[in-house]
Amino acid sequence: MIKFDNISSAKPYEVFKKNYDLALEKEQKNIEAISISSFSKKQNLVNSRFVNLKIVNNAEFIFFTNYNSPKSIEFNEHNQITALIYWNSINIQIRMKALIERKSNDFNNKYFSERNKEKNAIAISSDQSQVIASYEQVKENYNKTLHNDNLEKCPEYWGGFGFMPFYFEFWKGHKSRINKRDVFELVKNTWHHSTLQP
Repeated sequence: MIKFDNISSAKPYEVFKKNYDLALEKEQKNIEAISISSFSKKQNLVNSRFVNLKIVNNAEFIFFTNYNSPKSIEFNEHNQITALIYWNSINIQIRMKALIERKSNDFNNKYFSERNKEKNAIAISSDQSQVIASYEQVKENYNKTLHNDNLEKCPEYWGGFGFMPFYFEFWKGHKSRINKRDVFELVKNTWHHSTLQP
């Protein structure tokens, strides 16, 4: 589930929320899954991964991660991303382009304190994306943290990233392949709508 806080009244956000509600009615699985693509200057490569979109606050999309992870390093090196959602229950694809930035410590601390202890234990115990001897070691680290650490204190290496799209494309698939593609692009603080050919 995605939490919506005072979502923007701008047209692309209305369309986003309308499609989200339709997908929710259709019992879309993993409805919060969003693919984020970033650029690694060091490797000269583009990387993509799915994260859980947790909050849409006004015009900002927010997810959480380890700040020492490869994706966080890439966000810091190159702050332009693309994001992609596909809700198969309604055959809708949503593409976004945006600039991304870290959330504040106050924001992270408040959010972390409201999460359940099992999720927090994972965030604290995992040195995300780093090599480890075995999956058994992952579980051992998690259980040790779960029973011995302060699970309400947000570690400095964990927190949110927020992005505000300047580009949306809503792709609606049809059996006929006459797919519907609506684009909203922010130009000088005004959203411009256009239709793309399939």
